[in-house]
Amino acid sequence: MEMKITFPGGKKVNAEMGGFVIQTDQPVEGGGAGSAPTPYDYFLASLGTCAGIYVLSFCQLRQIATEGLAITQRMEFDSDQDGRKILAKIIMDIDLPHGFPEKYRNAIVKAAELCTVKKVLMDPPEFEINAHL
Repeated sequence: MEMKITFPGGKKVNAEMGGFVIQTDQPVEGGGAGSAPTPYDYFLASLGTCAGIYVLSFCQLRQIATEGLAITQRMEFDSDQDGRKILAKIIMDIDLPHGFPEKYRNAIVKAAELCTVKKVLMDPPEFEINAHL
């Protein structure tokens, strides 16, 4: 699998993969135009949307109505020993649809925990960065 990272101008950085272009930018206060989410925003969104597909699939497989189904993701930040802001905790609250069977409450939480993005964070890959002329 390969992804091409390009620099279309200003503080914009794009990722091209599988025929899609994921556009990023920095906020105006960071020197960007604020025209797209930041890469960090996409990272946080990838956690919620990844859990979301597992939750959605759980309901669809059991023919449980999904109207009203939602996940609210909250991030808590702390400071490291150097005073830099760090992500300390991610909380996901699953809003279950009306009539959701009580017997599946724990199971849908377990389904959300299957998120592949979360699993990568729990067992991070090795990084190798090279520069070529």
